[in-house]
Amino acid sequence: MSRKRRLVRPEEVELWKQVAETAVPMHPVKRTATINQPPKKPISARRDIPSFTVGQKVSRAPVHDLKPDLQDHFRSAPLQMDQKSFTRMKRGKLSPDARIDLHGMTLSQAHPALNRFILSSYGSGARLVLVITGKGRTSQNDGPIPTPRGILRHQVPQWLRQGALAQVVMQVAPAHIKHGGDGAYYVYLRRQR
Repeated sequence: MSRKRRLVRPEEVELWKQVAETAVPMHPVKRTATINQPPKKPISARRDIPSFTVGQKVSRAPVHDLKPDLQDHFRSAPLQMDQKSFTRMKRGKLSPDARIDLHGMTLSQAHPALNRFILSSYGSGARLVLVITGKGRTSQNDGPIPTPRGILRHQVPQWLRQGALAQVVMQVAPAHIKHGGDGAYYVYLRRQR
């Protein structure tokens, strides 16, 4: 069934204009005059960017941050569980019902192991599980293409938000220092239905 486009009649347009003239905005927008403003300086003339000449050496070593900071990611994530339980979990007051250690596993080994563990923990009625990823190895020479430190540490939160795991995982948070700190995650699971 298709909808036909209805044309607006001239008397409707006139009525709308009368209503629009009497309307008072709820949040008035402060408008600034933009007509006689001087043009912005070009990027090269801005003071906050230091000048650079060809052949000049860089004063500090470049930072190769391939992935955003995980702490910023967890701080910005919305809270899906009860605030009181979340605070107790973050302080290490709740003890995990089960745990899995992914140390020494490759990505292709860790992903199916994590899937099996989370789904079996959910099936057995566990609410809080601990996933230990480790902090990652530091290498002396990154080579021409740097690799991020702790590939499992960065990958596990993404896996927990995808596929079948997204249906059973309620909240993911970094573990308290007594449960592994930056090298582990608390995974709070939904109740079984």
